[in-house]
Amino acid sequence: MSTTTSHIPDESEGPTGGPSRPGRLIQNEATTEIPVHLLFRDEPDTVAVPLEPTVVARRQGTGEQPRLRRPVPPTPRPVPEIDPELEEQPARVLPGAAGVLAGGCGVAGTVATSWWAGVLPPLAVQALGLPGSAAAGLGPVQWAAYAGAGALGLFGFGGLARGRTGRAWVLGLFGRYRGTVRRTGLLWVNPLLLRRRVDVRLRHWRGEEMHAADASGVALRVAVLVVWRVRDTARATLGVEDHETYLRECVEAGLARVPVEAPGSGRASADAAGDALTRRVAADAAPVGIEVFSVQPLRVEYAPEVAAAMHRRRIAALDAQHRASVLTSVVDSVEDTVTRLTMRGLVELDDYERKALVKDLTVAFCSGRGEAGC
Repeated sequence: MSTTTSHIPDESEGPTGGPSRPGRLIQNEATTEIPVHLLFRDEPDTVAVPLEPTVVARRQGTGEQPRLRRPVPPTPRPVPEIDPELEEQPARVLPGAAGVLAGGCGVAGTVATSWWAGVLPPLAVQALGLPGSAAAGLGPVQWAAYAGAGALGLFGFGGLARGRTGRAWVLGLFGRYRGTVRRTGLLWVNPLLLRRRVDVRLRHWRGEEMHAADASGVALRVAVLVVWRVRDTARATLGVEDHETYLRECVEAGLARVPVEAPGSGRASADAAGDALTRRVAADAAPVGIEVFSVQPLRVEYAPEVAAAMHRRRIAALDAQHRASVLTSVVDSVEDTVTRLTMRGLVELDDYERKALVKDLTVAFCSGRGEAGC
């Protein structure tokens, strides 16, 4: 029994059985050459490993798996650090009556010492109803009494202060913060303490024109209105050299980072830009004890170097918008006219006549609107 074996030519062989061309291959820039018959094997040699969607790259011709890239967390913005001990605290003060009483005692002691030394004028002795002078003379004891009475009077009257509504006193002694006085009325404050008056009322500041840019990077000049107040007097006075200058610089930095809407963008866009600017400036000014309520652009203008070009661009946009609205109105009018004529059976038009009628009506409507100044 003979067995007949048929020969199946391979793709690499020609029609006559000889080698003619290599097998078809699949090749691209990221893989190696793979023979076609290997794509249809029954049992794969490798197991697919699921990969994360973030891929860095793979080296060509090696067949290695893509290298994965771990997400890098964003670096938070550094927050200005202020001395944690530098926080507003109430200062120790006395009512003004205590200072008046101490000053009165000093004056009385000075008068008594003068009577005791015999240097008080006779008219003053009679006016005060004092007995005859002892005339003890000015000795060391009398001078010591003078010094004590004078120091008491100066210490009492020199410490008197008037607290006003909306104002505060920041007290310091030899460079050290000793507290803040927010009380009103007549007060007695240690005269050895250095006093700094701070306005804690709600204030507004209208800045001069500052540099800014819109979302497209076009240069602008913006004048803003800032509503703010001093919340922590210790940090505002001692944390920075000048808190008003610091606030102005915060506004300038906010305008450099927050895009401002260009003129004519609409009220909603301007409000959104103002809210974003307010949040940015409030976050920058909070560490120094300044509370910002609102930062709103009052006047937004293009910078002088781009004002002329943007003005021409805006006029061109308005003209194009006007032309588009006029064309839409004309097309609607022509369509309505033709539809009414045909639906009511007034005219019977073929395609050529319909096109001619539409052309004539369009020219007539456009001419009429042009004469009307539309």
